[in-house]
Amino acid sequence: MKNILKTTLLSILTAFFINNLTAQIFDPVKWVFKSEKISDCEYNLIIKAKIEGGWHLYGQKSYGDEGPIPSSFTFTKNSNYQLIGKVSESKLIKKFEPVWNFELYFFEKEAIFTQKVKINTNKLIEIKGSLEFMVCNETQCLPPSIINFDFKVEGSSNCIVDNNANQNNIAEDSLNQSSDNSKTNIKPTNTSSSENLLKNNNAANTPARAWWSIFLIGFLGGLAALLTPCVFPMIPMTVSFFTKSSKTRAKGISNALIYGTSIIIIYVLLGLGVTKIFGPDALNALSTNVWFNLAFFVLLIVFAISFLGAFEITLPSGFINKIDSQSDRGGLIGIFFMAFTLSLVSFSCTGPIIGTLLVDAAVNGGLEGPFWGMFGFSFALALPFGLFAAFPGWLNTLPKSGGWLNSVKVVLGFLELALAFKFASNADLVVQAGILTREVFIAIWIAIFGLMGIYLMGWIKLSHDSPLANLSVTRLFFAIITFSFTIYLIPGLWGAPLKLISGFPPPDFYSESPQGFGNSKSAANLNVPGDSSENANAHQSCPNELPCFHDYDEALAYAKKAGKPLMIDFTGWACVNCRKMESQVWTHPDVDKRIRNEVVLVSLYVDDKTELPESEKTIKKLGKRDFVINTIGNKWSYFQTNLYKTNAQPQYILIDNNEQQLTKETVHYDSDIKKYVNWLDEGINEFKRRKELNN
Repeated sequence: MKNILKTTLLSILTAFFINNLTAQIFDPVKWVFKSEKISDCEYNLIIKAKIEGGWHLYGQKSYGDEGPIPSSFTFTKNSNYQLIGKVSESKLIKKFEPVWNFELYFFEKEAIFTQKVKINTNKLIEIKGSLEFMVCNETQCLPPSIINFDFKVEGSSNCIVDNNANQNNIAEDSLNQSSDNSKTNIKPTNTSSSENLLKNNNAANTPARAWWSIFLIGFLGGLAALLTPCVFPMIPMTVSFFTKSSKTRAKGISNALIYGTSIIIIYVLLGLGVTKIFGPDALNALSTNVWFNLAFFVLLIVFAISFLGAFEITLPSGFINKIDSQSDRGGLIGIFFMAFTLSLVSFSCTGPIIGTLLVDAAVNGGLEGPFWGMFGFSFALALPFGLFAAFPGWLNTLPKSGGWLNSVKVVLGFLELALAFKFASNADLVVQAGILTREVFIAIWIAIFGLMGIYLMGWIKLSHDSPLANLSVTRLFFAIITFSFTIYLIPGLWGAPLKLISGFPPPDFYSESPQGFGNSKSAANLNVPGDSSENANAHQSCPNELPCFHDYDEALAYAKKAGKPLMIDFTGWACVNCRKMESQVWTHPDVDKRIRNEVVLVSLYVDDKTELPESEKTIKKLGKRDFVINTIGNKWSYFQTNLYKTNAQPQYILIDNNEQQLTKETVHYDSDIKKYVNWLDEGINEFKRRKELNN
């Protein structure tokens, strides 16, 4: 604040000093105001600035307590019109300013600001307001100026609406579905604040897990696949074939590289093909579907039992032989079919890894997710073929194929078994069955990883294991890690957060003892917001004992009453990254303090299967397709997808009491605590600034 006062005072003194010396009044900006009709009821209010040479006008970006005053616009409230979105601006110039020591955004010569409005009457009306701006040149800055503006626009009979249904100057969401609803028993729901908000923001942030993260997960999966009995023995055999059958060493290396490239192409095309057939949106929707999660639970159990040695999963031998025969054709086609044969032969080992990877990548990364995931997987799989072809002497350093490969396969079986229960937990959470609670889930994992440690020590053997004469250092090392992890899980039975596996177990409030072991979390500590104590049980389902709502309209009403910004948390019961954010980021004192005290939190579960009352069920248009809203989860999913143009969780948005977004960007999964705190502060400070302007 001191810097702003200093800047303003310095600007005023500078202007005063120059005026006295030269008797010149600076007026470097000329403003032009005009309206542009879009339709019967919609106008663009255009505010154009003509800027003299050498001067520049600052854009709307706020620099907080540091830097120049940004351009800002205030419109006088009037029930005859509503603002659609925010004021947009023409292209800005970005330049690092040594005086301020950060980048500034400004206009030169000309600036155009546009505000879209919707008219709610058939009369000629005035839209009044004011704008504040600041200009500088290379030697001086003028003090901030405020000027008034007045637009005259006229509506039509089509624009008249019932103002009683338009509280807070927000127009009712037009359903336009009379013909569709006549064909069904589903009735349109009454307009709520959540629906009204769909016409006051126009954010289009599409989240996706960082490509390198998906690539890394795929790469680690490929490394695991390399160490299975289906793939590992193929490395020396295939590389030896290329080096011996090629006339020169260079030819052998090039053939091996083509072979590795073919592996990458095959797996990437497989990933993209599966995603194209089902669609990333479909896989995302399936991730919260009860039957999908149960089906995948069964599938992983089958794969796990196969890895543990009960039976072998193989593709039909006739199909494999037919593909293998094509590898004799020679040239690029022959090498490609050799790679294809490897993919098919190794399916029993790579299939479970690929299946898990594809679902995770598609759910968390849209269409790009499977590409980067499968690229990472296939790159790891193809890497040794190229390296060992280039340096054939390394082949002698490879460990001999033997019983250790089966041990790797068994360990993967234990991991598949543990992962299977995550999908069972998803299904249980979505329907709120209360069967696989946090304690039960952790107990199952303790049993699985405890048995895995016992297996690594050689204390138990499975059907295909070779005799274990001595315990290798590597095996002992992994046994120590496994037992340490098992011991780490045990306190989780009594409420320990278990941050290492956050996102995998059910949340801490989905527990046999939601108030803590021995009722350590008393009802008084639930911090139920507002006067909703009679609904305390509904508010217990909030992470980290935070006060929160699960209904947008109730939360908005309380935010207005409390005079706080509203933080929307689009989440899901089956959302792994949501749980990670809640246990790794929200538990940090700096984040917890702000969410608990500075904002009103509403957590909207997009996969909540609770049926809506018949009067609230409806069908709405989402693009060109119908979106059926039968459940609470459907309602919030449509709300998020239609407004913020994404269906991935988590997503966090800060809005003011007029349901306008407070920050330029929404936030998705990001474990950077400092970045999250800065985002919260940006929104909270902007809310306070707007509140002061309105008072």
